[in-house]
Amino acid sequence: MTLLEDAHAAHGATFGSVGGRRVTRHYGRPERTHHAVRNGVGLTEMPYGVVVVTGDDRVDYVDNVVSNAVPREDGEGRYALLLDPQGRVETDMYVYNAGERLLLFTPPGEARPLAEEWRGKVFIEDVDVTVATDDFGVFGVHGPKATEKVASVLNDAGAPDGHLSFTRGKISEVGVTVVRTDSPTGEEGYEVVCTTGETEDEAGRPQSNVELVFDTLLTRGLNAVPFGRRTWETLTLEAGTPLFEFELAGELPNDLGVRNALDFEKGCYVGQEVVSRVENRGQPGQRLVGLLPAAVPERGAAVFASDGAVGEVTRAAESPSRDEPVALALVDSDVAPGDEVAVRVEGEDRPAAVVDLPLVEGSDRSARTPRYG
Repeated sequence: MTLLEDAHAAHGATFGSVGGRRVTRHYGRPERTHHAVRNGVGLTEMPYGVVVVTGDDRVDYVDNVVSNAVPREDGEGRYALLLDPQGRVETDMYVYNAGERLLLFTPPGEARPLAEEWRGKVFIEDVDVTVATDDFGVFGVHGPKATEKVASVLNDAGAPDGHLSFTRGKISEVGVTVVRTDSPTGEEGYEVVCTTGETEDEAGRPQSNVELVFDTLLTRGLNAVPFGRRTWETLTLEAGTPLFEFELAGELPNDLGVRNALDFEKGCYVGQEVVSRVENRGQPGQRLVGLLPAAVPERGAAVFASDGAVGEVTRAAESPSRDEPVALALVDSDVAPGDEVAVRVEGEDRPAAVVDLPLVEGSDRSARTPRYG
């Protein structure tokens, strides 16, 4: 569940669920909030699952089972995938080297099954895998003024520069780790991580770390607008960022163009041989593209060309930035930007144009926007 339900409710939040975890859906007028993030800075609670891996063999163990090279230096992170034996995505994650431990941020609901699977595969390695979702609060700060926002409240450190690098400092006397994100919203972005313990406020009264950090990020220094999952989904849709619950689960990485999650020079891991064979074929079987449909289709709506069905919609919405319907679709690899297709909307085939991603250019391009060849 959210760590701050009362605080979110006080700002007018409505709630929903992602991966079995209760999240803020929106605070009312999500389209207006979307524009506020695109033009300034917004704050959201990130509903990650958290896995902690410790032990002398922690880096080698995780490196052997995920799709990207695990960082070996404190202060660095990587985006990676866990693949099944057929090379399809079981989950995605961010892997951070935090000195004596690795912190893995997973989609909601994925941390516990991941930890249980890995614990069952530890034999002689010095590795301990634990679920720590309830021990951390994570807040996303996104928008073209995100750097200015973080700098206005972060003490004892500067905002990190490189994507997925992090620094440690304090916000309102709470020790925090600040990560420069890989810009999934298409804007400058940071994630602020704190523990769920207590710290004395300026008056000497004990107060929840997550409450102090959330309130400081929201109201002190440069103000930020709170936003929920609905705005997260439209921002990432416009940025062309595939999300686990919509585009990634069960798909081949090569079809999705998530090349930033793959390192083909590293040693073996579960599924790597399959992925390498797919990569070496050249063209993927499918591609993730942008669509400009005449009306907003449902997820899973069929996409048609002259020869018949060529794919399906993975996500769609009325774009607040473009003021028109937009969609992501996984289609046959010979469908290209500039093509005219049709999308099934309420039983009727409606015209749609295939376009390049991202659908909206923000202050920082998402590292997960598909790249092919």
